[in-house]
Amino acid sequence: MLPTLRDVACFARVADRRGFSRAAADLGLSQPAISQAIGRLERGLGVRLFERTSRSVEPTPAGRALIPYAEALLDAAAALTAEAARRAKPSIRLAYPLLIGGLVARVARRLVHRSPPIDVDLQPAGWTAANAALHSGDAPVAIMSQPFPAGLPSTARFQVPVGHLAVPAGSPLAGRTTIVPDDLRRHRLLLPANRPPGSVWARLAARFPRHRVAGTDLDDFAAALDLVAAGAGLLPAPRLVAETIRRHDVRFLPFDAGDLRITYGLVWRPDAASAEVMAVVSTVQEALRTR
Repeated sequence: MLPTLRDVACFARVADRRGFSRAAADLGLSQPAISQAIGRLERGLGVRLFERTSRSVEPTPAGRALIPYAEALLDAAAALTAEAARRAKPSIRLAYPLLIGGLVARVARRLVHRSPPIDVDLQPAGWTAANAALHSGDAPVAIMSQPFPAGLPSTARFQVPVGHLAVPAGSPLAGRTTIVPDDLRRHRLLLPANRPPGSVWARLAARFPRHRVAGTDLDDFAAALDLVAAGAGLLPAPRLVAETIRRHDVRFLPFDAGDLRITYGLVWRPDAASAEVMAVVSTVQEALRTR
C-alpha cells in the first residue's frame, strides 16, 4: 500500500523538528494525529522510522535513509501542483518590436492583474519574425509595423514619428541644430533590407538612393546605433529612441524630412481568435487610450 503524501509530510517534519509536538504545531495538526500518521507509515513500509524516548525523538538508521526520498517526493508533489496551476491559468504569446517595449510591458501587467488573469509570454520579434510566428501559429497575436500581413485582421493602430537622425559624435553634422534632406547628399542612410511597399523605410529608400542595409528588420534601434558609431551610416530614428537612449558616441538631431511615421497595429490570426486574444486586443486599446 502506497503511503499518503500527508503521512510522508508528517514523517519529514518530525525528522526535521525531532519532536511530535513541534511537528504538529508546524503542520496545524494534533499530536495524536502525527503519531497516527507515523504509525501508519511504519506499518505500510514495514520499518521503524523513529526511536522514541521521554526526552527525544531520533530517526532510526532506516528512517535516516528514507528522509531524502520523502523530501524528494514532497518536492515533486509541490512541483506537480505548481505546474498544474500554471497550466490552468490562461496564457498567450505576444510578438512585438523592441521599440514599443514600454507599451507591451503595460499591457502584460494589466493582463496579469485582470480577472481572470492571463499570463503573457512576450516574444521580441521584428516584422519578418512576427509575420512568420503568426502564420506558423507560434504566436496568435502580434504588434507589427505597417503594412500588415494580407488576410489578417488588425486594430489598435498608433503611430511613432521618425523625426530624428542619429549621427556619429565626431561627424561634421553633429554640430547642426537640424538636418534637412539636402544635408545628406554625400551621406549614407542605414535602412532595413525588409522594406514592404508603403512603409516608411520604402519611402526613405526611394528618396535617398544612397543607403546601406542595417539588417533585415529595423526594430532593434539600439543595436543599429553601433553601426552609426562605427561610421557605417546615419540612422533615421523615432523620437522614442532619441529620448531614451544616451550614448557618448552618437548624437540625435532633429530630422526635417516631412511627415515620417511608423504605423503599428495589433494583428492576429482569425482562426485563433480565442478569449485570450480578444483580451489582448481590448487591453492594448485601453493602454493606448490611457497612456
